[in-house]
Amino acid sequence: MPLARLALAPGAGRGPLDGAWWPRCDLLELELPALVGSLDPGRGTVARVIVDAVAWPDAPRTVLAPSRVIDVTLSAVDAEAHAIVLDCGAVGRWELLVIPPGESVAAAAWLLNTAADPRNALTAAHMLALAEAGFEDDGR
Repeated sequence: MPLARLALAPGAGRGPLDGAWWPRCDLLELELPALVGSLDPGRGTVARVIVDAVAWPDAPRTVLAPSRVIDVTLSAVDAEAHAIVLDCGAVGRWELLVIPPGESVAAAAWLLNTAADPRNALTAAHMLALAEAGFEDDGR
């Protein structure tokens, strides 16, 4: 699997999101190892991920990643819709906007940049709605 398409804010916990991830498909077992493998070790070791049960209904309960097994927890909490939480234990948690795999390049680029901006105060759902409205005429 190629490297994850990922943009992270310089520090966690400054806004509703800590960055964005643009998976190539909706199969978590294929995409998660690349995501976890692309993270800087200084950001912590991902032990568990929390995903939206509606967005990932068939997600496996564990995923094999480089040199470890990652637990996958399904959540129905509205705050986590359109997002994935990377739980790094004592180091902290990273909440990332999940950009739909079929999103246009222009919209995905805007979403990646905006979600990684430490001044961003938009939620995942709000960002996706803005991207949809702003890029609806780009041929999708």
